[in-house]
Amino acid sequence: MQDLQEVFNRIKESQKKQKDINSIYKDALEGSQSYQETNDKLKALREKKKSIEGSIRADFGSEFTKLEGIKIDLKTDRELMSDIAMSQLMKGQTVEVKDEYENDYEPIFSVKFKKT
Repeated sequence: MQDLQEVFNRIKESQKKQKDINSIYKDALEGSQSYQETNDKLKALREKKKSIEGSIRADFGSEFTKLEGIKIDLKTDRELMSDIAMSQLMKGQTVEVKDEYENDYEPIFSVKFKKT
């Protein structure tokens, strides 16, 4: 089995290489006149799209208020479901749920490292 630190160092090195290549690519794009022109057109179209969406959104004000409430409820329920699943796992219980079609779902846990 490989050492945890070795794998971590390899990931960091790959991330550095990836960042360097992305930086070179972005520099090449910024040097391209046709890319700049296309990017300017794209920005103008995005602004036009945002304007149209804003005017239509104003017509559906109450629905978007409901939508924001639903988004908050979903986020809260997902966190609660995660907490319940973790509690069941810690107690040694089986953790699974079924949807309306009797499809089984099991949790996927992941470990991430945060700089301290």
